[in-house]
Amino acid sequence: MTRLTGSALRVTVFVGENDTWHRKPLYSEIVHRAHTAGLAGASVFRGIEGFGASSLIHTSRLLSLSEDLPVAVVIVDTEERVRAFLPQLDELVSEGLVILDDCEVIRYVGRDAGDDPDKTGAKGKRSL
Repeated sequence: MTRLTGSALRVTVFVGENDTWHRKPLYSEIVHRAHTAGLAGASVFRGIEGFGASSLIHTSRLLSLSEDLPVAVVIVDTEERVRAFLPQLDELVSEGLVILDDCEVIRYVGRDAGDDPDKTGAKGKRSL
C-alpha cells in the first residue's frame, strides 16, 4: 500500500473529454500511465462548462451542441515522483493545460481488499 503524508505536489491536467491518444480517451491514458508509474493516485473530473486557449465555450447545458466538455485529471504524489512523470504528460498533452501546485497531504488511506463494499456487500460512507 502506498503511504503519503506531508508535503506533496499536485499536477492537474485540463483537456477535452473528446481528446484521444491512439483512439483511447486521453484522460484514461493519463490515468493508466500514472498507475503504471506507481504514482499514489489519479482522479478524473468532468466539468460542466469551461473554455481554454481556443476561447470556445464548452457546456453541458441542454441547448448547447457541445459534447467536448472540459476534463481535469488530478494526480498527487511526492514532488520527485510527479516531476519524473512530467515527460509522459509532455508526450501526451498536445492541447490543454498542465499545472503544478504544492500541497500538503493530511490523510491518504486506502481500503484493504476485505473492506471493499463491492465484495462484502457492506454499505456506508467512503473516504477519499
